[in-house]
Amino acid sequence: MSVGLLVVGAAGGIYLGQGGQDEQGGQVRVQAEADDMQLLKAGQNAHVAARAWQRQAEGDAAARAAAEAKTAASRAHALEKAVKAKKAADKAKASGATVPYAGRIPTSCKEYTGNRATGCALMLDAGFGIAEFPCLNSLWNKESGWNHRAANPSGAYGIPQAFPGSKMSSVADDWKNNPATQIKWGLGYVQGRYKTPCGAWSHFQSAHSY
Repeated sequence: MSVGLLVVGAAGGIYLGQGGQDEQGGQVRVQAEADDMQLLKAGQNAHVAARAWQRQAEGDAAARAAAEAKTAASRAHALEKAVKAKKAADKAKASGATVPYAGRIPTSCKEYTGNRATGCALMLDAGFGIAEFPCLNSLWNKESGWNHRAANPSGAYGIPQAFPGSKMSSVADDWKNNPATQIKWGLGYVQGRYKTPCGAWSHFQSAHSY
């Protein structure tokens, strides 16, 4: 009987040992499958991230291309406008006709017209505040009435009554028939001698000249 029990016990031990091995093998397989699933998900996530990055990069490139195209079109339009303005100026100069002003008139200058509107725009471009324009307007009303062909027997000429008029050629050689050239010269003179249009007007009121 003792021998029989030993045989049965040994057989039972072998069976239990095999059962334990089978259980461990099953756990290993489950873990391997779980690891494989995690790797698959990680790969899918990386693919999704790569596609998202690619779409973002494509969108950024398209936006840059559109902005560059818009800038190029704007420059081309400005160049075309400048070429047309130069042709008109050259034609006017050759014929002696008044050279039209091709610049922009700011909203703050819209209440003025003709040479006064040009003067207001150029005064702002020169760095003076809009509050200075009433003084400039009064000054050149007295000097020439804003007539760019106003000529004084003494030799003074144009809107600012430069003396002699040829001084204005330091700005451009179309000084005889281009109001903008005269105004630019006049603003430079005012700034250099009186600092501001109101400073020049104040001096004119006391000295009747500037």
